[in-house]
Amino acid sequence: MEREQHELYEYARKRIKQKKGLYFHFVLLFLVSLFLFISTNIFNFSPESNWYIWLITAWLFLFLLHFIKVYITDRFMNKNWEREQIDRLVALQKKKITELETHITEDTLKQEQQL
Repeated sequence: MEREQHELYEYARKRIKQKKGLYFHFVLLFLVSLFLFISTNIFNFSPESNWYIWLITAWLFLFLLHFIKVYITDRFMNKNWEREQIDRLVALQKKKITELETHITEDTLKQEQQL
């Protein structure tokens, strides 16, 4: 396999693994929420408080963070994005270095002319 094809394959494999983890997280959230609801309301396990609602809400918040990471953040900020950012920063550094070198040569020329 060529390097580019291998990178595409690895990216696809990583994305599938992320999505699979997200789907597992959703199913687990659903089943545990259902279990907590049934155990609290039907079997009267600690019915005086609604502690399970707070637990489900907190877990739902974590699931939303996981969803954002998989479908928004990692989708746009992948290896290509990292390479573009690195290339941009390297280009900026090279530009600054050439500007400094130009400035230094101009200063040395001015000093030589003054002598």
